[in-house]
Amino acid sequence: MQKRTHYCGELNEKHAGSRVFVYGWVQRRRDHGGLIFVDLRDRTGIVQVVFNPALHEESHEAARQLRNEYVIGVEGLVEKRPQGMENPSIPTGRIEILAEKLIILNEAETPPFPIEEGITASEDLRLTYRYLDLRRPPLRNNFILRHKVYQIVRNFLSDRGFIEVETPFLTKSTPEGARDYLVPSRIQPGKFYALPQSPQLFKQLLMIAGFDKYFQIVKCFRDEDLRADRQPEFTQIDIETSFMEREELFRITEDLMKALFEPLRNIQLTTPFPTLSYQEAMDRYGSDKPDLRFGMELVDVSDIAQRTEFRVFTEALATGGQVKGLNVKGQAAFSRKDLDLLTELVKGCGAKGLVWMKITENEVQSPALKYFSEEVVSALRDRFKAEPQDLLLLVADKPKVVATALSNLRLHLGRKLNLIDSQAFKFLWVTNFPLFEYNEEERRFEAMHHPFTAPVDEDIPLLETDPAKVRAKAYDLVLNGQEIGGGSTRIHRTDLQKRVFELLNIKEEEAMKKFGFLLQALKYGAPPHGGIALGLDRIVMNLTGSESIRDVIAFPKTQKAVCLMTDAPSFVDKKQLDELRIQVKI
Repeated sequence: MQKRTHYCGELNEKHAGSRVFVYGWVQRRRDHGGLIFVDLRDRTGIVQVVFNPALHEESHEAARQLRNEYVIGVEGLVEKRPQGMENPSIPTGRIEILAEKLIILNEAETPPFPIEEGITASEDLRLTYRYLDLRRPPLRNNFILRHKVYQIVRNFLSDRGFIEVETPFLTKSTPEGARDYLVPSRIQPGKFYALPQSPQLFKQLLMIAGFDKYFQIVKCFRDEDLRADRQPEFTQIDIETSFMEREELFRITEDLMKALFEPLRNIQLTTPFPTLSYQEAMDRYGSDKPDLRFGMELVDVSDIAQRTEFRVFTEALATGGQVKGLNVKGQAAFSRKDLDLLTELVKGCGAKGLVWMKITENEVQSPALKYFSEEVVSALRDRFKAEPQDLLLLVADKPKVVATALSNLRLHLGRKLNLIDSQAFKFLWVTNFPLFEYNEEERRFEAMHHPFTAPVDEDIPLLETDPAKVRAKAYDLVLNGQEIGGGSTRIHRTDLQKRVFELLNIKEEEAMKKFGFLLQALKYGAPPHGGIALGLDRIVMNLTGSESIRDVIAFPKTQKAVCLMTDAPSFVDKKQLDELRIQVKI
């Protein structure tokens, strides 16, 4: 093969008069009778190649064979395009290569979809032929940017004294919230490794080992139901520190976000990022990952609703529920059909229904109005700061149902009414999550994050008396309504770790069996430590403006955790199963 001298997209007017050799794929061929024009594409862009029989008859004749996606090499002279023939839509549009030599390296069948922007092919088809989809400029550019993210992260953290350490993929199965992916051991029949949901235990052990500033860009695996922003295997920027206050870790994380978003999106981020406690976020937005790009906060009117004769309200309040709502500014003209659709939306979130009130210039309209006194109506208007043409939407139910229904309703209306600035980036810290959440079915407490999260110091006395009120030293980093990172200060004392295990109904024998190596390590001088795991895929998704996380992962799975290109997962030979002492029952 002849040595490449240049990439297609790098050529410009400075190269005029130079002889170059380029490789790439045929984007398109245009035969104008005498001249043949070929748009040649590589990962850097496209350049026009001209085959002129008067200049080189042999290469011109060979160019007649070319079809889309043929792989070729071209040698020729770079020249400026004739005046009036420039193409300002591409960076190389002021020059072209006059071909003197053509090498056809490989032919290609007609691809199942065009290799260009703006195609209408289904996602399943594109995932089946992912290697072709990745040739398209939008996806190709996503991965060039992703590469830059890797470099920025590594340089940023290395410059601040962090040490990159790899942790194992084949490890012990430990309960961390989601199902583990299990790997059978051939050498130890009947035993299994687990693929790590995160390097949680290993990074704590590295702190005990004295690596006080650790980071890793690491693959993690969780066997859980998938959504647009989830994959069974994903990439984390994992950071752990010893002897560092939470606020210092926040500033490092914020500076890392600035190092990524300012050069890659050309925007200025204001730091420090705002902070809300978990309870504040739930009270105001009904979500622990609120989208701050628009307002429309939740308003609690439970005390006012208590003064009505409306059974929907009074029965919900009598059973420990609440009444909250939204003020949709200027939307009193919503039709009955619009309101019915909103009602179905909240019902899909578990709510029993939706109460609406239209505020007009002269009156208030609502099917529930007959149950409200003038005093109640006036109080509701004041609480919602309602003005003429506003629409009030209220839900009465258990607090969790109200929060879910109204947070989803808020996001739906934000998109429907174009209230969300798609070019804005609103970061937020959410702190002081509950340490535990109660499992109604199993009638016991579970760790909201993981069992190694430290409780807030002043709440430690509540562990045995009122565990539901114990707050965790846990925090999430939220961007535009997406959690892009989460972390906590860890428990570093054996006695406190045992108390948390006991509350979670993890007996000493079970704790030693599952986490014995960590509990043993804690006895040998564990420093105070904590960290954060940032979702690299979600960060790149936001940087590129992609709608799906699959567009920033080279070879992703579908929402059913299937790789359409390789047909994984698949059945394996019985011989392999026999070696592993495994019998499959379907």
